[in-house]
Amino acid sequence: MIKVALIPARFGATRFPAKLMADLCGKPIICRTYLSTVSTGVFDKVVVVTDHDEIATAIRAEGGEVFLSKQPHESGSDRIAEAAENLEADVIVNVQGDEPFQDRGSLASLVEAFRRPEVAVASLMSTIKEEAQLLNPNLVKVVVDKDNFSLYFSRSPIPYVRGDVSRASFYRHIGIYGYRKGMLMRFTSWEKSKLEQTEMLEQLRLLENGVRIKMIHTEHQAVAIDTPEDLDKAKEYYLRYFGNKS
Repeated sequence: MIKVALIPARFGATRFPAKLMADLCGKPIICRTYLSTVSTGVFDKVVVVTDHDEIATAIRAEGGEVFLSKQPHESGSDRIAEAAENLEADVIVNVQGDEPFQDRGSLASLVEAFRRPEVAVASLMSTIKEEAQLLNPNLVKVVVDKDNFSLYFSRSPIPYVRGDVSRASFYRHIGIYGYRKGMLMRFTSWEKSKLEQTEMLEQLRLLENGVRIKMIHTEHQAVAIDTPEDLDKAKEYYLRYFGNKS
């Protein structure tokens, strides 16, 4: 099974312009993500897929491989599909460019899910332990069936609890996806679905087209950088766990 990680890296960002090139303790965020992904040892190849020469130059300076997008894309999935089209791979994992601290155990478990022939798409989830996270629309929630296949994703708190809240489990969706290559290419060729446009969650396009998503539970709490304040927290995290390493 040939396993490839593709890291979509768009230069522009509405809330945080040029975010991926912002400094994170001596290196741009995108370089931290690339190096972290490589260091897990899970993948046969790691490629950064970008639309900008500045990101490409930074990754190549780290000895990394880059694919420069030839056309504009609305989503990271569309961007990696362009790179994947002529790539030899069985499983492709979309690693978010703004999540610089990748976890080996989580990614290894994600890839291992594809040993089951019925799994075409897999993703990660973690247990929500704070009410603030449950109520935050920027943190996507997921409910699953008894075999941990997703039933629905939402920005709203799900499930709704009628009665004893201690009986409920709440899960946060971590936006790292694994696809069989053929499924990735089909998924990105479909039109946006109604629920996807309602919640602005592209994974709902898969559910609306009858594709089951295997959810892998992880204890790893992903650090995503969406704002300058998130970057400050990421710097604190880096210094706490990695000290002054380059």
